[in-house]
Amino acid sequence: MKKKVTLAILTLALAALACQTPSFAATQSPDSSLPVEVAPTVQVSDASDVNPAEQETLVTLFENVSPGTVAIFTDSGQGSGFVFDDQGHIVTNFHVVENVSNPGEPVDVVEVRFSSGFMVFGSIVGIDTDSDLAVIKVDAPAAELKPLPLGDSSLLKVGQTVVAIGNPFGLESTMTVGIISALGRTLDSQRSSPDGALFSAGDIIQTDAAINPGNSGGPLFNIHGEVIGINRAIRTTNFTDTGEPVNSGIGFAISINIVKRVVPVLIQTGNYDYPFLGISSSSALSLDAVNALGLKQYTGAYVTSVVPNGPADKAGIKAGTTPTNYPTLLAGGDLIVAIDGREVRTFDEMLAYLITNKGPGDTVVLTVLRGEERVDVPVKLDKRP
Repeated sequence: MKKKVTLAILTLALAALACQTPSFAATQSPDSSLPVEVAPTVQVSDASDVNPAEQETLVTLFENVSPGTVAIFTDSGQGSGFVFDDQGHIVTNFHVVENVSNPGEPVDVVEVRFSSGFMVFGSIVGIDTDSDLAVIKVDAPAAELKPLPLGDSSLLKVGQTVVAIGNPFGLESTMTVGIISALGRTLDSQRSSPDGALFSAGDIIQTDAAINPGNSGGPLFNIHGEVIGINRAIRTTNFTDTGEPVNSGIGFAISINIVKRVVPVLIQTGNYDYPFLGISSSSALSLDAVNALGLKQYTGAYVTSVVPNGPADKAGIKAGTTPTNYPTLLAGGDLIVAIDGREVRTFDEMLAYLITNKGPGDTVVLTVLRGEERVDVPVKLDKRP
């Protein structure tokens, strides 16, 4: 599925966070611009504004989870990750390791550093370009493998406190604090459809916790120390003099419920197939656009195009065909207002439900408005081509 954006795009840069100085920069000599060792740091806006109990909670959280977070270095950059299980599987972003190897290639391509100081080379055992995930396997002593507890991202609420731990700009074991700013966002996938357009990655968490280059692949925690997301990207207009993006308070993380669904399959098979509906949609419509399309309500996912012979096409989902005063917007398409009985207010909500609950071969029931008629349409999902 692809999301068609009809509104003007602001001059904002959406930046992956892995790009950083050459991979082993943190081991340079003492006269290097980067120190040999960096002490863990905790960033809060103003310590005087945080009561002692809250500060102790954050300190305890860091002490409990930092042994399970890692720094990842390649010859083209660096990022972060975390221990997924006691078998030595490390989860990170695909874009952290995309330039170094393919699954099954030699083990000495990715260096993993633990907070204890232990270092080991690892191999990539699985990648997911749709949600930007990768799994690295390391052979490490059991004492170094501290799997982190996983939360439930379906329980998250906007305004909840979150904590990010990673390695921004090569500063290992850095902790920052913020809140959940929004839920159910979408980002472009790392994989293109056959027609060249990017698929959408969904169920993305937005946060204002400070994340920067090097935080990619690192865990985002709730206040209980459970991983609820994996930091992936920031939106910013600010860059360093070397072109690296700088945090602006708008960061994005992959929800942990996607990770829990995808990573076990990556470990077993090396890849994961996402459900495919076969539509393009526009849910961010202005009032003028809603009126031009003749829609009977303001919310829902409006179908702008249907992939020929795709699941939606076979089920009879209709795209717009009648010209409007918007050159790229055709009237007469279905407005999806529910999926499996769950209200759909936006395309993003529908996509989040699909990728966290359904797989290829499953059937969903789309409730659509066609003019004033409400119609239930069963659709058998395929896998993304």
